[in-house]
Amino acid sequence: MTEPEIAAAAEALWQAEQTGVQTGLLSQAHPGMTMDDAYAVQAALVARKLAAGRRVIGWKIGLTSRAMQQQLGIETPDSGVLLEDMAFEDGAVIPRGRFIAPRIEAELAFVMKAPLLGPGVQPWDVLAATQVVVPALEILDTRIVRVDRATGQARTIVDTIADNAANAGIVTGGRAVAPDTDLRWCGAILSRNGAVEETGLGAGVLNDPVRAIAWLANRLALYNQGLEAGQIVLSGSFIRAVECRPGDTISADFGPLGTVSVHFDRGL
Repeated sequence: MTEPEIAAAAEALWQAEQTGVQTGLLSQAHPGMTMDDAYAVQAALVARKLAAGRRVIGWKIGLTSRAMQQQLGIETPDSGVLLEDMAFEDGAVIPRGRFIAPRIEAELAFVMKAPLLGPGVQPWDVLAATQVVVPALEILDTRIVRVDRATGQARTIVDTIADNAANAGIVTGGRAVAPDTDLRWCGAILSRNGAVEETGLGAGVLNDPVRAIAWLANRLALYNQGLEAGQIVLSGSFIRAVECRPGDTISADFGPLGTVSVHFDRGL
């Protein structure tokens, strides 16, 4: 993609978020679009948000499960940027209309106590740089249509990456644990309005969520970036995303790590 095309795509995503009206598939408008192009659009979109006064608080990692990678025909996760207006407290009420088509996932969030710079970051480096790990819910949203109505074409990985890896919110709560806890066996039971929808274990994230953080640090090194002290990093979901409707209460039970919940206001 050319620089003007990247800028136009980022502006379309920005307008979609502001108006609540989804934009069309970038993969359809730009058939030759690569993952590098998609990350360039994401960077331009984030720059647009920073110019509007928002602040970076961390990162999110997505598509860490083998099943999702096979579904999209890729062999690598993706990543996006967390901004301060995406952070919600445990038990928060989300106003109706805040998101376009929200879904939610359960995962573990790493709070960094020291910078983590690649290349060559290993899991033990992640443990040394992490202060605590906390239970989290990630709210996903899509500023790009999931399927083009006219052609039936579904969005692809480049659409998701460009759309800031579909992230929209983060809810943290529960009990913080040391990073050297066996996170592979940390599980979550996610319920919607009291009915269990999904369950999963941390091992679903690249066999260990710590490995996901190492992957991100090494990927960011390709762009002369890294993780900073104080940032929070969502390591990737170990459950399937659950749709969130007005009036829904979503709760994730992480067992010994406690619970995290959020309510989507029904509005008028």
